[in-house]
Amino acid sequence: MKILTKKSGLLELLEHQLAGFFMYRASDHNGIIPESIDTVLGMVEDCFSYSANKYYRENNAVIFNPFHSGQYSIFLYFLSNHIYTRYGDSVLSDKIYCLNKSLNSVDLFYEVTLPCIFSTDHPVGSVIGRATYSDFFFFSQNCTVGNNKGIYPVIGKNVTMFSGAKIIGNSRIGNGSVISANSLVKDQDVPPNSIVFGVSPHLVFKPLPKKNNYVNMWLNYDK
Repeated sequence: MKILTKKSGLLELLEHQLAGFFMYRASDHNGIIPESIDTVLGMVEDCFSYSANKYYRENNAVIFNPFHSGQYSIFLYFLSNHIYTRYGDSVLSDKIYCLNKSLNSVDLFYEVTLPCIFSTDHPVGSVIGRATYSDFFFFSQNCTVGNNKGIYPVIGKNVTMFSGAKIIGNSRIGNGSVISANSLVKDQDVPPNSIVFGVSPHLVFKPLPKKNNYVNMWLNYDK
């Protein structure tokens, strides 16, 4: 994977941002970020390798541009999640999580288990909360995933959320489904390979072919 700032530049950028926002000092955290960077970049490379977005590759090679908001938000999520699960350092994870919100206006909490393969485009205003997620999850701006009365959604493989879409509560979203712009799915199931419109409980479902056009945002989807 090609990093547009190189790994040393990425690490310098990240630590400078954390120091500026949150008085971060590497010595306070036993060098966890430098120790984690190779593992996290491997996760990023694997995730990005499935994206068909033209900004994620150059000459058929995966690229990572820290100044691409969507890419950087994914990197910061993976980093905060890895540090929390591997080292249990919730203070540093909180700083990285808050940095992500500050820079990219997206809420990707490190305790939420997002899939290994997910993507976003213009993620401003999205809150992607606790749920059960599957690979090839995609969301756009102003999307919400969250609970209702302590019950969380279960989201299948290759689910797409367009601008303003919401999935709340006891909802099971079938594989290959699309939640259209400004739709609200609350305590309701969405059939596989369908596009949903409207607001629960008055949702409208339309079938999509199994190989629908939204799969085109992914490479090696059946891999």
